[in-house]
Amino acid sequence: MKLRNLIPAALIALGLSNAIADDEFSLKGNVQTQVTKSLADDDNNLSSAWIRANIGGQYKSENMDALIMIRMFGPEFGNKNVTDVSADGKATKTSQDKILADLYWVNYKLAFCTQDQINLKIGRWKTDWSQSTNFGTYIDKSLTSRGLWMRDYAHNALELGWKHGLSQLNVMAAIKDNKANTGYVRVEEDLKFTFPLEFKVAYRSNVIDVVQNSAYITHRMAAYASYEIIKKLRLYGEYGLMYTQDDDINEKAENYVKPELGYVTPGDYVMPFYVGLELPTFDILSNLMVELEYVKDRGDKIQKDADELAWTVALVKTIAKQKLQFSVYSEKELTDVGFAFRLTSTIK
Repeated sequence: MKLRNLIPAALIALGLSNAIADDEFSLKGNVQTQVTKSLADDDNNLSSAWIRANIGGQYKSENMDALIMIRMFGPEFGNKNVTDVSADGKATKTSQDKILADLYWVNYKLAFCTQDQINLKIGRWKTDWSQSTNFGTYIDKSLTSRGLWMRDYAHNALELGWKHGLSQLNVMAAIKDNKANTGYVRVEEDLKFTFPLEFKVAYRSNVIDVVQNSAYITHRMAAYASYEIIKKLRLYGEYGLMYTQDDDINEKAENYVKPELGYVTPGDYVMPFYVGLELPTFDILSNLMVELEYVKDRGDKIQKDADELAWTVALVKTIAKQKLQFSVYSEKELTDVGFAFRLTSTIK
C-alpha cells in the first residue's frame, strides 16, 4: 500500500481505537459478490461479475453520529484510474487504485423543544431515498440504469436538516470538484405518519453550475409514496419530472458545463413513473417485489430503440448474516431479459 493510503489509514485506526475505548463505536463490514447476465447477449459468458469488501465503523452519541467505510476490490478490478504527478507537475504514469474511500460523514445533532431536532451533515454518503429494487430515485439517478439495486452512488455534500414531529426536512448542497464551482442544491421532505404511510417529495437543480460557468439549468422533481396494507403487503411508487431550461447558452465556451441529463433536450420534459407491489410469502422469502416503469418516448429521448415500459421482479432472502438478492428484469426491450444475483455476507 502506498504512503498516501497509509497516512489516512493510520488516522482512522487511531480514531477507531479512541472510540472503542469510550464504548461508543461499532465495527461494520461485509463481503459482496454479484453477477449479472443479459439473455439478449450472444456471449455465453456472464455480462459482469465482481467481488468486493467493505470495512469501517460507525460512531453514535447523543450529539454526533459518524461513519467511515472503505471499499476494496481485487487487484484485477480496474475500478479507478489514478495519475501520479511529478514535481514539475507532469503526469508520469497511471495505476489502478483498489482501495476507495467509499463513505465518510459526520452528522452533528442539536435537540431543542420537545419535537424539534436540527442536524448538520458533512461528508460523502448515499442519498438513495427510494425503496424500489430497480427504478425510482428520479431526483438523482439516470433512467438508463438497469439491474439489481442499481443506485449505488454517493454525494460529496453538506446538508442541513430539521426534524419536527412527523416531518424531516433536508437541504443539501453538493459539489462536483474540489473547487466547488460546479454542483447542485437538493431539497427534500420526508413525512412518516403514525399509520403505515410514508410520503416524500424532493427538488434538485444544478444552480451551482451557473455561478461561474456557462450551463443550462436542469430542474428535477420527484414524489414517492408507500402504503403497507398489512405486513409485507405494500403498494408503493414514484413520479418524477425532469426539465432543462431552453436558454441561450454558449456551448462552445471554455467554461461550458454539460447538462446533468444529456438526454433531456432544453425546453423538453421527461416524466417517468413506476409502481411497485411487495407481496407476502409467509416467511419463505424476506421480500418479494414486482415493479413496472413507464417513460414516454424512452426510445426517442433517452435510450435508442428502448421500450416505454420496463419491468422487474426481485426476491430477497436473509439467512443469519447472509443476504441473497435476485432480480429478473427487462432491458432495452420488454422481451430482453436480464438477471442479477448478489450475496452480501456481513462480518460485523
